[in-house]
Amino acid sequence: MSGRAHFARTVLGLGVALAAGSALLFGAPAQSGEPQPLALTTAWPNAQRGSVPSKLPDGGEYSPGLFLDARTSIGTAQSQDGKTLRLVIRDGDGRLRELRKVAAEHRAPFAGLTTSGDTLVWMESVRGRQQLWSAGLNGSRPARMITADVGATRFYDSQNDLVIADGQVHWAASGSGDQTEFRSVALAGGTVTVRREKGSWGLSAWPWAIDGQTSGRGATTLRNLATGQSVPVPAARRTVTACSPAWCQLVSINEDGYSRIELAHPDGSARRKVIEGDVGTVITDVAVLDRFQVLARITKQSELTGNQQLLIYDLSNRRTVLISPDANNISYRDGVLWWSTGDQSSFVRNSLDLRTV
Repeated sequence: MSGRAHFARTVLGLGVALAAGSALLFGAPAQSGEPQPLALTTAWPNAQRGSVPSKLPDGGEYSPGLFLDARTSIGTAQSQDGKTLRLVIRDGDGRLRELRKVAAEHRAPFAGLTTSGDTLVWMESVRGRQQLWSAGLNGSRPARMITADVGATRFYDSQNDLVIADGQVHWAASGSGDQTEFRSVALAGGTVTVRREKGSWGLSAWPWAIDGQTSGRGATTLRNLATGQSVPVPAARRTVTACSPAWCQLVSINEDGYSRIELAHPDGSARRKVIEGDVGTVITDVAVLDRFQVLARITKQSELTGNQQLLIYDLSNRRTVLISPDANNISYRDGVLWWSTGDQSSFVRNSLDLRTV
């Protein structure tokens, strides 16, 4: 997959595009005089990092969906005979512990992996049906279905697609007409509660939700699902907005034709330019840990390899850090960023625990 295709993935995840039809996330090369990014080892020498081979010792393929720390991950492992897909925990020494197994005919059956304490929750798609499942991470509680009453789930490749809070699992689903269903169920199972809101919404950090998931302009409102409070967020002509409760990301094209990415608080304060040039966002979530904006830049090498330069803008000191000069398949969940280096035939997934910076 090309570097530009990876940039487009984020736009699709947010459901946004410029009404004028121009490519929002691309522009001219970086402007001269822009500070060079710091090396990862210089900026964060004590950050925990790891690497995960794409193959298991038996030759089967492994794809992580969530990291518990830089060396421990949960993901999908294919059996050596190709007949089954397993949801497993893989520790730093490569040992596997199976949580769940389904027939390999079901492509990408485990989605939305999220944890709270010792509990892992995920959405499972098997035989055309979706179900919510959970398991204990320490092996004390085997995998079990919580509910099959999940509705038409809306997942946006965000760490908040499934949220565990106050003993409940929360998610968004499509409702009738122009509606979103906010659904929740107790971790122990039981009746699913449904709350309906007009518009296209997705969950953010609990108890917040953000609208505009399929709008060409992106977000306009944050809403607190516990109190009903609504907060309008920054918007401007030819700008696509995405927000967390702490920060909003504004992507536009400046007067010189450059792609421009800015950050501001939802009330519009503390607005600052993050980066300009042939750059883009590569994950759905905005300013993760309320501190790190994950970015990527297309370089001359990218046009040859399909990979990108992976960068992080640190809001605490307004510095940009070079994470990898040649990254692909970039993902983030719950404090850990991971990406691939290499090519399609031979690659390694690298991880960085941003909680340890």
